[in-house]
This record gives sequence, structure tokens and C-alpha cells, in this order.
Amino acid sequence: MKKGRVIALLVFIVLVLVAAGYTLNHLFQQEKQEAASFRTEQPRMGDIVIKTVAAGSIQPRQEILIKPQISGIVRKVLVEAGDQVRTGDVIAEVTVVPDMGALSSAETRLQRARINLEDAVMNADRNRSLLEQGIIAAADYQVFDIALKQAKEEVYAAEDNLKIIQDGVAARSGRTSNTMIAATIDGMVLDVPVKKGNSVIEANNFNEGTTVAAVADMQDLVFLGKIDESEVEKLSVGMDIQLTIGAIEGLTIPAALEYISPKGVEEAGAIQFEIKAAVQLTKGQFLRAGYSANANVVLDERKEVLVISESLVQYEGQASYVEVAVAEGVFERRDVDLGLSDGITVELLSGIDADASIKVWNQPQYR
Repeated sequence: MKKGRVIALLVFIVLVLVAAGYTLNHLFQQEKQEAASFRTEQPRMGDIVIKTVAAGSIQPRQEILIKPQISGIVRKVLVEAGDQVRTGDVIAEVTVVPDMGALSSAETRLQRARINLEDAVMNADRNRSLLEQGIIAAADYQVFDIALKQAKEEVYAAEDNLKIIQDGVAARSGRTSNTMIAATIDGMVLDVPVKKGNSVIEANNFNEGTTVAAVADMQDLVFLGKIDESEVEKLSVGMDIQLTIGAIEGLTIPAALEYISPKGVEEAGAIQFEIKAAVQLTKGQFLRAGYSANANVVLDERKEVLVISESLVQYEGQASYVEVAVAEGVFERRDVDLGLSDGITVELLSGIDADASIKVWNQPQYR
């Protein structure tokens, strides 16, 4: 009985030792295999681009607000958003609502002027007869002739004054009535905020006036955006920018940076600087005002240079190095000089040849 227990114990110990030996041997072989089987990569030719992104929108360089030259009621609207207009084209018509006090005064003035004219005509006719008979001298008659001319001019002035109050334009002005609201530039109508029957007010020292329409040249667009203070000093006027439009997938439009604000504005705890870039549209290309857009600003770049993946590089203090295969499963450290990096790819200046096989860390190959 006792002997059987001893034998069973010895068998158990032997089995444990065999299992442990097998496990250790397997781990040793695996470690040896992993150490000798790391993947490698070679340097390659490529481009490295460092860029930042500024969010903003597409806007016309000049959006002109068309306002009436006289207060009144909109009688007719002749355009709608999207229409093309030229300078002088009538956009809307306004019916003047005259001030009753001013209208009464103008009518009274005209009546007095006509009475004075009748009197001047009678005096001139009477004295012309005396002049023809030689009773009075020509110099004496000249006084009555001048009075007649002045009376006629006063009637004309009074009629014009009444016409302006009633219709918004003088009879002798020789121009289109200012009740006809016309475009002041060539362009596209972006907005018509008034409708027939709306009241409009002319611009004056106390009121900016009612906007009848907004017109802009949609071939002269700008990108308005903001960039963080950490990157603003990397920008300069004249830099090329690539714009991507949020609403148009796959479209990229070139632009040229033309303005960087000298003063930052705090937004959400960060200082932002306004930038403006001229949008460079091709012939016939159209963008809508207000589109959201992102400006990709290239800060630095290298074209067709020798590059390696940033993940291949190891660092020790200020030194950077890679491990290069010198034999099957054997790697040596090689210090390298690096250039521009975009965080994924880095420019290789010197230290290894273009055909070197560089160890890829933490990516062993299993057979």
C-alpha cells in the first residue's frame, strides 16, 4: 500500500517535470523565432506636407444693399433671388405716401405763385403798350419784364416742389423717378427682403433705410475663416490654400491668402485670428454664398524626398536611430538624421542607404 503511493508520487513528479520542460522549450523556441523574424521596411521616395485647417465660409467680396431714395409703399417687386441684374435695372417700384402738411404747403405755394404770375403778366402787358407809345423808357419797362420772368420761374419751382411731394421726382429733373429703385452694380440678386405692400424708409442721418434687395458679384468670392494663434505666425499673405466645400463632396477649389487680422479674438477659451483668401473660380463655376468651407493651408512641404515611417524610429535622448538588418535575424543600430515630419512619415536625411531593411518594431512574423 505504502509502496504504491510512492510509485504514484514519483510518476506524478516525472509528468510535471516533462510538462515544464516542454513548456520552457516551446517558449524558448518561440522567443528565438520571434527575435529572428521581425518584419522590415525600406526607405521610399515620397512627399511630406504639413498643413493646418481653418474653418469658415464662402462670401461675396462685396454685397451691396439696395435702399430706396424715398419713403413709401412697395408697389411692385420686379426681381427675385437668383436673378442677374445690371446697373440701372429696376428692382422695385415705390408709391410715395406724401406728408399731408408738406402737401398742403406745396399746393398753397403753387397757388400763390400763379396769382403772382397773373399780376406780373398784366403789369408787363400794360407797360409794354406804354413803351410802344414812347410814354416810358425801355429801362422803366425792364423792371416789369424781370418781374414777369421771376413770377414764371416761381410757378415752375412750385410745380416741381408739389411733384416731388406727390411722385418723388421733379418734372424738370430729366431723370427717372426715384420711386423706381434700381440696381447700383452688376451681379446676382441674393435676397429680396420686401414684398408688395411693405412700407420702406429712405436712408437718412437717423435711419439706415430699408433694404429692398442685396446684390453681389458671385464671380468675386472670398473665404472668411479663423485660425488658432499657435499657427497664425506660420502664415503669410500670398500663400496658396485649398478649399473644400462641406456641401459638395470631392470638390477642391484653389484660393490665395490675402489678409491676416492683426488682432485676435477670444472664442471658447482660445485666441482666433481672422483670415481672408481670394477664391479662384474657373470660368462658368458657381458657388453659393454662405457655403461652409475648410481651408487647408500648407505650412511646409517636401516633394520627392527619401522618407520612412515615423514608427520605425527610436529615440535615446537627443539621438534618433533605427535598427537595420545586417544578416538573417540580426539587426544593428544606426543613428539617422531626420527632417520634416507629418507625424506619420518623416524625411530621412542621412544615416542609412535607400536599400536598407529597417526593423518594424512589435510586428514579428510567425511561421
